[in-house]
Amino acid sequence: MNIITEKFLDVPTGIFTSTDVALTFPGTDDSRHAKVKRALASKEIQGVRRGLYCLARPYRRYPINVYALAQRVHGPSYVSMESALSYHGWIPESVRVCTNTNLGSAKKFRTPFGVFSYERVPQRIFYTGVERLDHGEHGIAFMATPAKALADYYYVRQPSWTTIHDAAGSLRIEPEDLSEVSAEEIDELVANYRNRRVLAFLADWRATLDP
Repeated sequence: MNIITEKFLDVPTGIFTSTDVALTFPGTDDSRHAKVKRALASKEIQGVRRGLYCLARPYRRYPINVYALAQRVHGPSYVSMESALSYHGWIPESVRVCTNTNLGSAKKFRTPFGVFSYERVPQRIFYTGVERLDHGEHGIAFMATPAKALADYYYVRQPSWTTIHDAAGSLRIEPEDLSEVSAEEIDELVANYRNRRVLAFLADWRATLDP
């Protein structure tokens, strides 16, 4: 077994970075790079993106959690838009691309675990309306609530909707899902976003809810 593989066998998620390698192995960058290169060549580890690796399937204790992996691929970020709506069961379609919101410019990464896309959404406090999901041995994921995911979707995709009912019809969201969102949650999002279109959309949604 490769020494890199052996050292990271006890990492529950099976995911590690070049920084983790540097902290684990003293010596030069060249010597560490050679160790990683040999582990990759032996197919005991996989490259996810530059500087991010995971144990190959036979050496992992648990399957890779795509949602937990998303913030490791590029961060700070949280899962949002189509992926979060699908996770919460708000839209019936499965999603092939893991969609995320980040602080910087739009980016896309093709990895052995699928495509991860990241979109910038201007807001006052980045993690407002974001849940921290502890999946135990499978890792930590940051997931937008359905309401925040829909607001991010509206900003990024720029659909022709003008009302929350337009959104429900277009995405096939069940009315009972919309009714579970509290007025307080929408008020919190209104205070967080800056885009006028998003604010108008949220105001229409807020008007349909009990005070």
